[in-house]
Amino acid sequence: MARVNMKFHVAVTKGALEALNARRDDERDREERWIAARRKELILPGMPRRAAAAVRRDIRAQVARMRRNGTFGGTRDDIVTRAAREELRARGLDRKWPKPPVGEVEAPGRPWGTPPSTPMGSGGYTERVSVNLPYNLGDTVRRAAYWTSKEAVEALQDWADRWGDGVDVTLREAERDGIPAELALTLAAGRPSAPQSALEIRDRLRAKVLTTGDLLRAAIDRAATAGQPEIPEQN
Repeated sequence: MARVNMKFHVAVTKGALEALNARRDDERDREERWIAARRKELILPGMPRRAAAAVRRDIRAQVARMRRNGTFGGTRDDIVTRAAREELRARGLDRKWPKPPVGEVEAPGRPWGTPPSTPMGSGGYTERVSVNLPYNLGDTVRRAAYWTSKEAVEALQDWADRWGDGVDVTLREAERDGIPAELALTLAAGRPSAPQSALEIRDRLRAKVLTTGDLLRAAIDRAATAGQPEIPEQN
């Protein structure tokens, strides 16, 4: 059976989450006001129950169409879905990408060799948003992030093999791989310290890495600040 949606869990700032929820609430209120106005206009006093029910069905069908074409924002997932498509187009990433190697895009977190973009906690990402995208769109987001970042990630892996990733990363990877912390630190201590020039190269490489979280955070920001489309007058 074909998969319909793909779920992403995105770390965001409190401000970004509040702005997205405010946009969702505004869209819901706008939709409800339109529905109430149409019902008041079309369901006349004394109208037979069956005829009134048919009018309500027609209004619901109109709302569904207006959600699909973007006139109404719909749910939070609908809002982010449209913004994600716009973000991909704006970056020139809305195209057919090759399938990545098996297992490459399924791994959680940021690509190997890169740091967290912003730490969770005070001053960073304090909230998480769950987003359901249509499966094909979600797959495009994952593939675009993988292929856009591939060369930089591989260069970062080479960099880490040469200079190491620092104590914090070494300990996290050792814990993940079941390596005793003492052994991991001993091996890390045998590597030479990276000079400033090497650290600058690492920073430039990290700046080239694009993750699914980066794309969806940009989409969430775009969704929160987008204007509301005009509602066409009804005949």
